[in-house]
Amino acid sequence: MEAKPVIVAGAFVGIVIVVVILFTSFQAGWDNNPGGMGMKTAPTVNLENGSPALGSESAPITIVEFGDYQCESCYHWFHNTRSTLIDNYVETGKAKLVFVDLPFLGRDSITAAQASYCAEDQGKYWEYHSILYTFQEIEGYDSGWANRDRLNSFAFTLNMNMDEFNDCMDSSKYKIRVKANYNEAVKQGAQATPTFIIISSDGTTKKFAGAQPYSVFAATIESML
Repeated sequence: MEAKPVIVAGAFVGIVIVVVILFTSFQAGWDNNPGGMGMKTAPTVNLENGSPALGSESAPITIVEFGDYQCESCYHWFHNTRSTLIDNYVETGKAKLVFVDLPFLGRDSITAAQASYCAEDQGKYWEYHSILYTFQEIEGYDSGWANRDRLNSFAFTLNMNMDEFNDCMDSSKYKIRVKANYNEAVKQGAQATPTFIIISSDGTTKKFAGAQPYSVFAATIESML
């Protein structure tokens, strides 16, 4: 009977070690760890290297999502919340959505992010973004679903020019852009994916983490309009 607390404590230590390894194993030249969380005002968000805005550039609210294409919670948010948010706020001109990469879950996360910008070169960023989250497979990070062959197949499915796509990928054209997005996420204190920052027209910001339900976004946005 005395062994149970030891087993539990050992399991807890094991979990902590796994989390630490997860945050550091992808580093491959990226040295920062994302910082703190919470519902609080954030520094000015630099969106220069993020995705093209989905929605009207003049929308009074900007929704910034820091995400990873291998993130299971991002997958659930994409399928359970995003479409309603877009219907009610983006399509109505009240908000625009910008995705900023926080690819910390593995090497395929970084490659997938680069591929999304190669798709942007051909005017298909959001289509490629959607196909990545549509076909995400939860089999462990870097399990193969987002390897180069699959990324090429997604581009082919979208009728992209494959020579241009492959040239873009082979040259690592967007490696620096993806790293800049990662660094911006670190600066903003994003410690998990997805993390969201909602920005009003007067610069007021609110931040929260996790695959929050639509009701959380609606209440936050309405309070900032």
